[in-house]
Amino acid sequence: MSKVIDLSKSVHDICKEYPEMIGILKEIGFENITAPGMLKTAGRIMTIPKGAVMKGIEMQKIKEILEGKGFSIKE
Repeated sequence: MSKVIDLSKSVHDICKEYPEMIGILKEIGFENITAPGMLKTAGRIMTIPKGAVMKGIEMQKIKEILEGKGFSIKE
């Protein structure tokens, strides 16, 4: 069974489904994801594409990293 990341879901929901995403997103550049309470507050309304815009990280780079870690991307 492949792991599918639905980019329309919140970061909170994605990390709840795939806990390893917390470390992967931190590695990509979302370093605040490990701050206490971040997932339960901003993470509930933030999506990966919105966070990418805020952080100035190219979505193509994020997709390549996620696919390299065995995830499929659903847009």
